[in-house]
Amino acid sequence: MTGAPASAAGGSSPARQAPAADDEGQDGARTARGGKLAAAAVNQASVWNVANLLTMLRLVLVPGFVALMLADGGYDPAWRSFAWAAFAIAMITDLFDGHLARTYNLVTDFGKIADPIADKAIMGAALICLSALGDLPWWVTVVILGRELGVTLLRFWVIRYGVIPASRGGKLKTLTQGVAVGMYILALTGWLATLRFWVMGVAVVLTVVSGLDYVRQAIVLRRRGIKGREAVVEESEE
Repeated sequence: MTGAPASAAGGSSPARQAPAADDEGQDGARTARGGKLAAAAVNQASVWNVANLLTMLRLVLVPGFVALMLADGGYDPAWRSFAWAAFAIAMITDLFDGHLARTYNLVTDFGKIADPIADKAIMGAALICLSALGDLPWWVTVVILGRELGVTLLRFWVIRYGVIPASRGGKLKTLTQGVAVGMYILALTGWLATLRFWVMGVAVVLTVVSGLDYVRQAIVLRRRGIKGREAVVEESEE
C-alpha cells in the first residue's frame, strides 16, 4: 500500500514539473523578445540626443545662411551681419557636438555621417557665396574645398587598414578657416579688411600643409596594413 502512493507520486512529479519548465521557457522567450524591443527602442531614441540635434541645427542653418548672405544683392552690411551670426552659431555647434558625443557616449551612425557633411556644407556654402559675390578669389575656394574632398576620399581609400585620426594641424586649420571666413562675411573696411586677407592666407597655407600630412598618414597606414596582412598570410602558410 505504501509503495503505490509513492509510485504514483513519483509518476505524477514529472507531469507537474513539465508545465513549469514550459512556463519558464515561455517567460525566457518573452524576456528575450522584450529585451530586444527595449534595445531597439533605445537605439532608435539615441538618434535624438543633444549632439545630433546640434548637428541637425547646423544643417538647417545652411540654407538660412545662404539666404541671409545673398539678401538684397549680398552687399548689405546688416544682412551680412545676420549671415555672420548664423555662420558663427554653426561653427560653435561644430565645436561642441563631437565633444558631447564622445564624452557622454552619444556616438551614433547618423552622427558619424551627418557631422562631417554639416561641417563641409556650411563652410562650402560660405566660400562659394563669397567667391560668387567677388569678395574672395575662386582659387581660394577651390583649394579649400578640393582639400576637403581629397581628405575624404583618402579616408575611404585606407578605411580597410584603419582610420586616419584628426591631427592638430587639421584642427588648427579648421579654426583658422572659420575665423578667416567669418571676417570675410562681415563688411569690414580699413585695417580689418587687410587683417582678414592675412588670416585667410594663413588658413590656405594650413589647408595645404595639413592636407599633405593626411596624404603621408594615408600612405603609411596603407603600407602598414599591407605588411600586416602579408605577415598573417605567411604565418597561416607555415
